[in-house]
Amino acid sequence: MGTLGTLMKHPDDIYPLLKLKMAAKNLEKQIPPEPHWAFCYSMLHKVSRSFALVIQQLGTELRNAVCIFYLVLRALDTVEDDTSVAADVKVPILIEFHRHIYDRDWHFSCGTKDYKVLMDQFHHVSTAFLELGKGYQEAIEDITKRMGAGMAKFICKEVETVDDYDEYCHYVAGLVGLGLSKLFHAADKEDLASDSLSNSMGLFLQKTNIIRDYLEDINEIPKSRMFWPRQIWSKYVNKLEDLKYEENSDKAVQCLNDMVTNALIHVEDCLKYMAALRDPAIFKFCAIPQIMAIGTLALCYNNIEVFRGVVKMRRGLTAKVIDRTKSMDDVYSAFFDFSSILKSKVDNNDPNATKTLSRLEAVQKTCRASGALSKRKSYIVKGEPSYNSTLIVALFIILAIVYAYLSASPRI
Repeated sequence: MGTLGTLMKHPDDIYPLLKLKMAAKNLEKQIPPEPHWAFCYSMLHKVSRSFALVIQQLGTELRNAVCIFYLVLRALDTVEDDTSVAADVKVPILIEFHRHIYDRDWHFSCGTKDYKVLMDQFHHVSTAFLELGKGYQEAIEDITKRMGAGMAKFICKEVETVDDYDEYCHYVAGLVGLGLSKLFHAADKEDLASDSLSNSMGLFLQKTNIIRDYLEDINEIPKSRMFWPRQIWSKYVNKLEDLKYEENSDKAVQCLNDMVTNALIHVEDCLKYMAALRDPAIFKFCAIPQIMAIGTLALCYNNIEVFRGVVKMRRGLTAKVIDRTKSMDDVYSAFFDFSSILKSKVDNNDPNATKTLSRLEAVQKTCRASGALSKRKSYIVKGEPSYNSTLIVALFIILAIVYAYLSASPRI
């Protein structure tokens, strides 16, 4: 639940963290009894704990469809990501993957740890997929087919231009947005969103991940994975891997800021998409990852640590986002606050400062126009409040005891 020092610095994280911990505990008790569904939900918890929490907001039928959609695409992504698999083996699997999901006997051993288990026991996912309604199956098959073909294309193609970058992100994430919109529509929960808005929802999340994961991707063994477009990074260094070297720190940060500025293009589309959602559960499911993305970009911007280690939001802040996100007003408030943090970090000497500020101001204008800001709970802590450390520790202990009691109590 985070270090005591962090909790003492951010004591308002304690209650949301406790609620998140209890929600995670309850999820473990809600795993379905059927072996194939038990495998799918257990695997979902292992490969994406945060997604497993958010997906529980959905009704059973839609939740099952989204769970299988996620695991099918996670398996597809595992094939693409495994750099130890030769291209001539990998490409046909990616292209034919949409057929394999109908085959209860198909599996392909690749990946590591939990991802290897997912691939080795993929028959459980196929069995669950075949129990979904036809509308869900068709949507999942269509997106899997298009994504597999796109991934195969970029196995043999470098990300050279910004257009290539947008195309790659469309295949691996924009299509996820399109697929989810189709599933929401198939469930009769939402109108079918436009492809362009659905695509932007995926691109914003994917570009954030690509920015955050620079070091992990560039250090991938046996072969680096390189998704930053040459058109951007070549303005600063001769080779993409040069960004991680200390002597190139200034240029690396400028390149990073260029990448963040590119990602901000999609924010206004994302806000439009979310504002059109009617179902509260679907809204929360969509909104939480988007807030996490703008929060992550605010952390990454102008931050050399992206090239030194892992940069991510503290767990308490994540818990706070999950706890607070209930309406579009909450989304506008969060985007305004995190864009304000990002804006405060812009150096006027940065080559892209004018463009960055222009995009941030456009986002903040949309947030102001919503009328939500006067009611917001700010994510920004102005100054360090002075809390009595003894009281904080006592509160933490009391909450921990309450949590332990509630966890141990039998459910009636």
